[in-house]
Amino acid sequence: MKTFFQYNWMVREQWYQWCEDVPEEELLRERIGGAGSILYTLYHIIDVECSWIRVLQGKPDIQDDFMQFRSLAKVRMLDANYRPEVEEFVMAWEDSMESRPFCDPRAGGGIVTDAWGEVVRHVIAHQIHHLGQLSIWAREVGKKPVSANVIGKQLISPKD
Repeated sequence: MKTFFQYNWMVREQWYQWCEDVPEEELLRERIGGAGSILYTLYHIIDVECSWIRVLQGKPDIQDDFMQFRSLAKVRMLDANYRPEVEEFVMAWEDSMESRPFCDPRAGGGIVTDAWGEVVRHVIAHQIHHLGQLSIWAREVGKKPVSANVIGKQLISPKD
């Protein structure tokens, strides 16, 4: 689980670098499918990641407004502000947390119970899902997308 968070963070940074050569109006252009625009999708990934981790910990969900983060620099800043909190939670993950029950207080009046392990895997899969959408949009912009390949990212060192 920790490895896939590290993968997501690494690939997200690669997408930020990819965006550096794309005009801001192209990053903000509304697209078909997905969350809307390239920049909003990156913002959305960060927001969802932090929101779920905070809610798991019983902390209040932070409700940011994308209008305050409508530039690549500001989205990166948001990521840099939230990442330490998420990373601390992820790196402290223990097997005993895997099946811990989670009752979502945001479930619209109803209580939905899931295991913490399911929730954190949802967070991982959420980013991967949106990265696929970014890859399609990258081709629309005329640029090669960031590779989604896990192999070759040196996330796990082989042992002899």
